[in-house]
Amino acid sequence: MFIDSHCHLDFDVFDEQRDSLMLSCLENKVAGFLVPATTFVSWPKLATLIKRYPEWRAAYGLHPYFLAEASLDQIDFLAEQCDTPRVVAVGEIGLDCWPNAVDMRIQLDFFSRQLKIAKSLKLPVILHARKSYDLVFKCLRETGFNDGGVVHAFNGSIEQAKRFIDLGFVLGIGGTVTYPRAHKAHRVLASLSDKAFILETDSPDMPLHGFQGKNNTPLSIPLIAQCVAMIREESEEHIAVQTYDNLLRVFPRWNEDLL
Repeated sequence: MFIDSHCHLDFDVFDEQRDSLMLSCLENKVAGFLVPATTFVSWPKLATLIKRYPEWRAAYGLHPYFLAEASLDQIDFLAEQCDTPRVVAVGEIGLDCWPNAVDMRIQLDFFSRQLKIAKSLKLPVILHARKSYDLVFKCLRETGFNDGGVVHAFNGSIEQAKRFIDLGFVLGIGGTVTYPRAHKAHRVLASLSDKAFILETDSPDMPLHGFQGKNNTPLSIPLIAQCVAMIREESEEHIAVQTYDNLLRVFPRWNEDLL
């Protein structure tokens, strides 16, 4: 059984195919889905959908790239929103140094405030860290955050990977490793311990090699696992079991409502 640890299945692009996609995923051994929010206005839709799909888990947060649409008073509702069934993390939060991103001073303020809320709730976080690993790490240390989580779409160095792992994080491994020229990503993945990563798609984004220009879906997870197994010279079954165990360790509330 596989779990997609990062997929935006609440996005409108899935509205007409969500039910059929869920059936296809379950038929292909993709049996769990972590859906992180991106904007405040998306929270109600996600809250409704996780009631409809028992295989889903949610995270709530304000994504750094979309902070132009956000206001600080929205953070006041974050703790309450996270205190609902099937919520396993705060996210997607972090820092984004991509061109045209929101001013970094604003990003840092939102990120710090959300980290403090996650810390107060003892929830892990889902980190968005595009071209900002060192700055994100600095913020984690300054806020004293130590409840771990996942570094989404990790594409940094081995040294950066070790720093996050030492803080209790795992690395999100997705479509990047399916590209033949992603040599650095392959080297980092091959060097990681079994306990250091989980699988994700970032659907509908980050298509796999050979699927460029198409919307990504959680159906890609077995293909990512196959590629990971080849790079690490391990079996796909081992990858499935280990990444499942890693996810449950990092997100201990995953099965909380089932107990």
